[in-house]
Amino acid sequence: MLLAGTLLVAFVLYQLVFADARSSMNVNRERITIATVKTGEFTDYIPVSGTIEPGEVFYLDAIERGNIQEIIRESGSMVEKGDTILMLTNSNLQLEVMQRETDLYFQINNLRQTRLLLDQNDLSQQAQLAEIDYQINLLKPQYERFRELHNKKLISDRELEEVKEEYEYNLKRQRLTYESYRNDSIARSIQKRQLRESEARMNQSLNGVGHILDNLLVKAPITGQLTTEQIEVGQSINAGERYGQIDVIDKFKARVPIDELYLPRISTGLKGTFSFSDETFEMEISKIYPNVTGGRFEVDMVFTGNAPTGIRRGQTVRIRLELGESEQATLLPTGGFYKDTGGNWVFVVDEESENAEKRDIRLGRKNPEYYEVIEGLQPGEKVIVSGYENFGKNEVLNLNR
Repeated sequence: MLLAGTLLVAFVLYQLVFADARSSMNVNRERITIATVKTGEFTDYIPVSGTIEPGEVFYLDAIERGNIQEIIRESGSMVEKGDTILMLTNSNLQLEVMQRETDLYFQINNLRQTRLLLDQNDLSQQAQLAEIDYQINLLKPQYERFRELHNKKLISDRELEEVKEEYEYNLKRQRLTYESYRNDSIARSIQKRQLRESEARMNQSLNGVGHILDNLLVKAPITGQLTTEQIEVGQSINAGERYGQIDVIDKFKARVPIDELYLPRISTGLKGTFSFSDETFEMEISKIYPNVTGGRFEVDMVFTGNAPTGIRRGQTVRIRLELGESEQATLLPTGGFYKDTGGNWVFVVDEESENAEKRDIRLGRKNPEYYEVIEGLQPGEKVIVSGYENFGKNEVLNLNR
């Protein structure tokens, strides 16, 4: 009895002092996922999907209304700058252009007639001045002779006064006519300049009106691949209506939607890579559209080198978009444990005891493959990374096969 009591007391003391009092449970090792912590290069990136678009697009909008008379280039064909795509017809527009041309010709002729009248008036005034100068040239020597004769008492006072009055009258007439001609010349010069400017504008308008009908002949503004809507001969197209586009096929970009969570971290110049035909191609963000729709915003990414051969508009590519520079770090593979622990603790496996014990840790950045370990784990340690929803509040897992 004494020996039994001693053993009982010893057992109780062992349980109180040395035995593991933590809660535990048995777990089938084949039903969990175990990963090894390692040191490696951590790349801060997110996977995104982008849609390939032409790098440069010229939209085809109808300038004038008309009916399709002939389709010269079909959708999908390659066109050179200046190639005719469509021929439109519009009888009302043709009549309107003819009427506007007639009105402009009439106005231009009126301007030219006015300018001709101004020139004729100028010539008439010059003729008057010439006549006055001629009369003065005749009267001046006559007046001087009569004055000498009068001094010698050879002619009467009346005869001298008649010549003198006529001579002075022409001098006064010359002065007034020259003054009038000078003022009229300044006015004519201004008026003729205004007439020339008006005629130049009308000629420009006439030239523009003549080119209106050229808009019925639709030509390619750039070289590229033509894409048009479903159009048929005889179909009516309204002014301003978009009926197609031309894509520059040697330039491509990707339109990429990104979760609004990453908006503060996105900037132009960020790099991304994707694989196509067993090759890796690099792109960078060239433009950011800050408008958020449905929890996402969009960016444009362009190729930093040559675009992949064979890529087409509308294709979807998976891009690995880097948000920061790569650096060495302790890495823990991603898994379902995070949603149960928030990254605050994990079960660390001890291969010798075949147990997994709960341990507090601290994680940093995350990419689709790894978490960055800040503290709590060392390279080479093994961690259960599958979900913890079946482990309850147990602190130790007994691993068995």
